[in-house]
Amino acid sequence: MHQQRSEDMEIGIRDERWSLKGTTALVTGGTRGMGHAIVEELARFGAAVHLCSRNQAELEECLRKWRSEGLRVTGSVCDVMSRTQREKLMEEVSHVFAGKLNILVNNAGTAILKEATDFTAEDYAIVMGTNFEASYHLSQLAHPLLKASGNGNVVFISSIGGFIAFPQSSIYAASKGAMNQLTKNLACEWAKDNIRVEPVVRRVGSGRGGEASEVSSVVAFLCLPAASYITGQVIAVDGGLSVKGY
Repeated sequence: MHQQRSEDMEIGIRDERWSLKGTTALVTGGTRGMGHAIVEELARFGAAVHLCSRNQAELEECLRKWRSEGLRVTGSVCDVMSRTQREKLMEEVSHVFAGKLNILVNNAGTAILKEATDFTAEDYAIVMGTNFEASYHLSQLAHPLLKASGNGNVVFISSIGGFIAFPQSSIYAASKGAMNQLTKNLACEWAKDNIRVEPVVRRVGSGRGGEASEVSSVVAFLCLPAASYITGQVIAVDGGLSVKGY
């Protein structure tokens, strides 16, 4: 009997290390591609997930589908390019999750492909604003909620374009390179608050199908208690492309 109780306790502890039950998460750009896969992965691991999207119709359709499957999901319409909308989003997240947040996934992003000499000021503002500024600001806004949870995780969805040169992608590459370095700094600054920070680096154009599933599973793993000793690491999910180069 004593041995059975010990085995049951071991199984319980092991299950807790591989579960997100009782945690809360915010995923930006969660109705399509990579973001869609991440929302599903986190929710199926037991997290309550709030997502945002610019498209209200897409958001409502996704929410209906996931709720019909028994997943705990809520959502907001938000254009992460807007500072005001980012602030409103985090206010809503704070309300939905009672002032605590365990996971922030900065997934929303964009790319404009041109020769370096052809980029305009507007192009620069769109790419850097969506990919870097929005992620940075949302992380700042989320910090009090992540700290209050006692166990916070920030995941940036980055790209191998941040450290391998691809044609016509100088601004996109700069935004992702900045994101990769930001991760290391935040990991050091926020460790005292029990907040871990990681960028998951994906292949360029891998936002759909099997590769999205591969990335989403790594995102979920990094947020699990089983990964509690991982922070500040740039983790590539790219089939080895970053090793052999472009």
